[in-house]
Amino acid sequence: MIIVKDLRKEFVKYERKPGLSGMLKTFFKAKNVVTKAVDGVSFTIRDGEIVGYIGPNGAGKSTTIKMLCGILTPTSGEVTVNGVVPHKERIRNAFQIGVVFGQRTQLWWDLPLNESFTILKEIYNVSDADFKERMAFFNEILDINSFVKSPVRTLSLGQRMRADIAAALLHNPKVLFLDEPTIGLDVVAKQKMRDAIRHMRQTFGTTVILTTHDLDDIEELCDRIIMIDAGRIMYEGSLDEIKDVYGYMKTVKFECAEDVAVPDLSALQMPAADLSATADYRTLSIAFNKHRIAVSDITDFVLKRYRVLDMSVLEPPIETLVANIYEKGVKSA
Repeated sequence: MIIVKDLRKEFVKYERKPGLSGMLKTFFKAKNVVTKAVDGVSFTIRDGEIVGYIGPNGAGKSTTIKMLCGILTPTSGEVTVNGVVPHKERIRNAFQIGVVFGQRTQLWWDLPLNESFTILKEIYNVSDADFKERMAFFNEILDINSFVKSPVRTLSLGQRMRADIAAALLHNPKVLFLDEPTIGLDVVAKQKMRDAIRHMRQTFGTTVILTTHDLDDIEELCDRIIMIDAGRIMYEGSLDEIKDVYGYMKTVKFECAEDVAVPDLSALQMPAADLSATADYRTLSIAFNKHRIAVSDITDFVLKRYRVLDMSVLEPPIETLVANIYEKGVKSA
């Protein structure tokens, strides 16, 4: 569906020196400064995949998406979206993609929402029958009818995001680009948005590229992730692979019948880097390297010393795993 090979985008700006003399020198002999926003990115996204494209601010995410949309022309490299080169066939590409930007809207601000949908219907040549069918579907999963006659400017953020999703999918695009689709939403609204994205992928087979700083979106929605930093891809794979390589330290938490103290872990014959414990009244927590010792070994060890009422095994939060990748770089399992 989407093929990107050695994609690069450079921006040139002119360095201006301070003062009048500096301005004159810049006018006659300007110094070019080249910024590599995207620096040799390559990836492939299959039909119907939901892929998270993540990275810190300034990493090159938005620049990549703009090249996939045809807004920007690459400096070099190749990109095709469903067989179309976006910057060469912008109109054709626009008819097969949908875009939702969390902080912008494609809807007409002062018009009632239903009139915005009618305008988009005409722009994309959607037939009356398809329009009716899709609006019924959007109402079912996004509850559009409850505010469809309201001017866009009066909608809450959650309502506008649902409306933008519907607008982006009105022409049944092959690819949907979502940029921070849950930004600013409360917990309930976020979950509804995620459910809607999953439902639409299952119904239409839409390929989705999701850029977000909300890693809960990534964990709930994405088949795999692509991480970019300083214009280069630093990781591509599934969340399970990240957890295996970077999330090898788990924690097993025991709720005991009496106050506990940190036990002597030497009997488990593990180095301190792979095993540690903390105690807080009746709660004993043991962090361990899952590749070096089994949960059952730790459980047996604790049960011989304390009366355990309850226990749970905790995975490290995905935010910690991603932070470790950016801090330490990519490593092999």
